[in-house]
Amino acid sequence: MPLTPLALHDLTEAVLGCVCAALQATAEEVDGQPACPCRACVVPGAVAWDSCGDPCSGSGDGGQLSVNVVRLNPTNPFPNEDRTVQGARNCQPPTTTAVEIAVTLLRCAPTVDEQGCPPTCQELEQAARIVHVDAVTVFNALYCCLPGTGGGRRGRKFVMGQQRTLGPEGGCVGVEQRVTVALPGCVKCPEGA
Repeated sequence: MPLTPLALHDLTEAVLGCVCAALQATAEEVDGQPACPCRACVVPGAVAWDSCGDPCSGSGDGGQLSVNVVRLNPTNPFPNEDRTVQGARNCQPPTTTAVEIAVTLLRCAPTVDEQGCPPTCQELEQAARIVHVDAVTVFNALYCCLPGTGGGRRGRKFVMGQQRTLGPEGGCVGVEQRVTVALPGCVKCPEGA
């Protein structure tokens, strides 16, 4: 099956929807946990920390959820990068293509007050609790929904990458989860290749 032009975008949209739904469910289950941010989108390239506050003018949960493509490479076997040298006239597409995506979730971080005093331990603990619940929710969401985003009997193959805490910086704190996902390789070259 050829790699369709929308294969990457469809995958990132599916991941965004899955993670957002998981954040909504967690907010209903855990008291004080914010839901999916109203600013949730697939972004091109690196994530800009545009908004950690309430970008919805009081009409939704603040923060920012972003999904972006980090890199795309041929793989053989998955998830190893295939570095086979190809000739100028040799159209041998990979059997599988690996795409690394990043899911980034940012929330407000407690900051210095008007008198220059640092956040209290209670404020820091509450922010840490939110980040920790977000981290587990994003991790679990990917494990649960990624297999269902592809075809085949066993679903889509994927390898969970590193998750790291981001910030606090500029009033934002959050998590970034990397995951490498298998896409079917292009088995048919365009005419004239």
